[in-house]
Amino acid sequence: MNTDTLLDALHTQGWYVWDDFLNAEEVEQLRNAIPESMKPAGIGRHRQHHTNKQIRSDKISWLERGKHPASDDFLSRMEAIKNDVNRHFFLGLFEYEAHFARYDIGDFYQKHLDTFEGRSNRRLTTVMYLNDEWADEDGGEIVIYDIDDNHLNTLWPKAGRLLVFLSEEFPHEVLPTNRERYSIAGWFRVNGMRGNRVDPSR
Repeated sequence: MNTDTLLDALHTQGWYVWDDFLNAEEVEQLRNAIPESMKPAGIGRHRQHHTNKQIRSDKISWLERGKHPASDDFLSRMEAIKNDVNRHFFLGLFEYEAHFARYDIGDFYQKHLDTFEGRSNRRLTTVMYLNDEWADEDGGEIVIYDIDDNHLNTLWPKAGRLLVFLSEEFPHEVLPTNRERYSIAGWFRVNGMRGNRVDPSR
């Protein structure tokens, strides 16, 4: 896996679209790893965590090692990206957390940043798309903005595509989808320690 183009793009513009990051067989294997039972996604962390279907209406299931070979392989690929990014940018990325996301027909996620108020330990966001033969009429695009709310790009959630961007700098939204839509949303985090306690994920 050659990350040179990714690293260059993160340095020059802060985001990158990596088409064909996974091939069709690898995407299919990851789709087979998606559990049937998923829970409504929430917003906020810890005591502030709650669900609000006026803001987001997708369903999620967290990736954990040892559950499926395809998930393990994906997490290993993300570990390799983390190591390369740390070597080049000294970001101190500590760990990677990720979940499968399912958007049923009509589901969406309003514009937001991938950081929590008062706790900016997410540094780099990834979105891996698992949808075959996506078309204009299917909706569900991700729209990316800069921090001044200028539109940067609108992307189909097509199979094999990996989107990577700096979590604190790029607001984004998922438009309502017209067919079932699957992805893996993930975040490279730094360790926001409190005293001697390691900051927990999620």
